[in-house]
Amino acid sequence: MPLIKSISGIRGTIGAEPGCGLTPLDIVKFTAAYATFIKRANEGRRCVIVVGRDARLSGDMVCDLVCGTLKAIGCDVVNIGLASTPTTEIAVVAENAQGGLILTASHNPRQWNALKLLNAKGEFLNDAEGKEVLRIADESEYKFAEVDQLGHESANTTYNRRHIEQVLALDLVDTEAIRNAHFTVAVDAVNSVGGLIIPQLLRALGVENIIELNCEPNGHFAHNPEPIPENLTGISELMRSSGADVGFVVDPDVDRLAIVQNGGEMFGEEYTLVSIADYVLRHTPGSTVSNLSSTRALRDVTEALGCTYTAAAVGEVNVTTEMKRTGAVIGGEGNGGVIYPASHYGRDALVGVALFLTLLAKSGKSVSELRATYPAYSIHKTKVELKPELDVDALLLAVKAKYAGERITDIDGVKIDFADSWVHLRKSNTEPIIRVYAEAHTDALAAELARSVKDVILSMC
Repeated sequence: MPLIKSISGIRGTIGAEPGCGLTPLDIVKFTAAYATFIKRANEGRRCVIVVGRDARLSGDMVCDLVCGTLKAIGCDVVNIGLASTPTTEIAVVAENAQGGLILTASHNPRQWNALKLLNAKGEFLNDAEGKEVLRIADESEYKFAEVDQLGHESANTTYNRRHIEQVLALDLVDTEAIRNAHFTVAVDAVNSVGGLIIPQLLRALGVENIIELNCEPNGHFAHNPEPIPENLTGISELMRSSGADVGFVVDPDVDRLAIVQNGGEMFGEEYTLVSIADYVLRHTPGSTVSNLSSTRALRDVTEALGCTYTAAAVGEVNVTTEMKRTGAVIGGEGNGGVIYPASHYGRDALVGVALFLTLLAKSGKSVSELRATYPAYSIHKTKVELKPELDVDALLLAVKAKYAGERITDIDGVKIDFADSWVHLRKSNTEPIIRVYAEAHTDALAAELARSVKDVILSMC
């Protein structure tokens, strides 16, 4: 599998030849480039980099290489060990560090690992910064420190507890209401760091009855770790057999949250953000943001409460940038990613769990009853495979012209908004395809809309 290099990080499968996977040489190269970028941005300062990792089988190896390289460049390292992505983001700020590296391939299978790059605010690098890191790597524009300038490494394993304490301190988290609800909660943490921190969080919130599934952080993922319905049959069955009130599923780095209804049906990843935004807006009115491929239900809920919704380009850094611009009180992505600025600007499943349980406790409803109160939409995803020589940008412009009578957004591909549905077309940066996302009120309508627009694209090829 080729190495995937982007502004969000360096991702690949473990092994193979340099440049064809995430090999030790690639890990050293890109870590050195990132450290060089950080040092140049902080000239004259001794730089501190926080490192956290998920529980992947390759985690120890990758961590040793990363920490060694950072020290070799002349940076000090705070190694926080097994930690979620949001925990590492919080640690960067708490340590007054100049940056952070998260060693996780997120929802990718266990063969993968990745380097995710943070700035001094514990947020992902922006487009220009990410490209500069890649340029430094491509040109080998880094220099290792002499012996007296080598960095030092220290360990700090307190951040899981500190992250939980930060969540508990949020004004809209009501531990008393949660405790008095006497919930039985099931958790599937896909054998990664969520198995450590989510049960700890639940106990701190006052949940006494916790059913753990795949919570041993051994890196042997019990199923495909992407938290989508086809991968979550185990917890669905557990919900039905146990009578649990709610189920929570996180991906290996705990930035995405999927919710399972009391009868075992999926709440819907898209509706994680919708439900939490509904709760937040009712107590702290303000604007919301999600990306262009997220459900319209967030806009509907936001506007029903007299507030303003804005769409951003796909990608967490784009969402957070738009949230800061608009002063949004809640935002995120339709993949179960909740960004709550009162905590920090990063997707955080811990925040999602705490706010959702508070909402559920105060509503007096079951999870399925709560789900029925939100606008019903369904998203269908497909793709159009194209000839490699085809000009994809020109094709998207032609599609845009075809639907010029509809509301068009082109900040990230082409999104066509119809009266009660939408289609979003995005080109892949790694292969000759156009990804097609369509949403309508039912699965059948969304699938039909996707097929019709796909046919239009093919007719233009």
